[in-house]
Amino acid sequence: MSNDPNHKSMLAHVLLPVANEDDALKTARALEPYKPNHVTTIHVVEKSSGAPDKTSVEQAEELAEESYAAIRSVFPDAEDYTVYGQDIAAKIFEAADEVCATAIAYRSRGGNRLMQFLAGDISIKLVTKADCPVIALPREEET
Repeated sequence: MSNDPNHKSMLAHVLLPVANEDDALKTARALEPYKPNHVTTIHVVEKSSGAPDKTSVEQAEELAEESYAAIRSVFPDAEDYTVYGQDIAAKIFEAADEVCATAIAYRSRGGNRLMQFLAGDISIKLVTKADCPVIALPREEET
């Protein structure tokens, strides 16, 4: 740790992107051993341009609330942050700036290379385009 009084710990304020309740719980548990000072959970609701959205606003809000509840089971003081947009990585970066996050922590959701390519692999965008540190959390072994 630096002796510089202006030095900010990477774990001072972590932005935690989650997709659903299961992902949120697994991600929170993966982050827990690192003991972040403050956590803000972000749920990005994908909005289509011109085409019908994948989920209704009500379904998206319910999914987000389930995700936030899962995070709060591990980090009771976590803040919630819901955004809507097409470019998930860009929305995560915008949120990191808005909440003054010191790092973005995520847990890769895996999938084969074709699925990652078709989805635009958000993980690659997170680690190559972020303006703040990005922490790739370990994945639990699926049984």
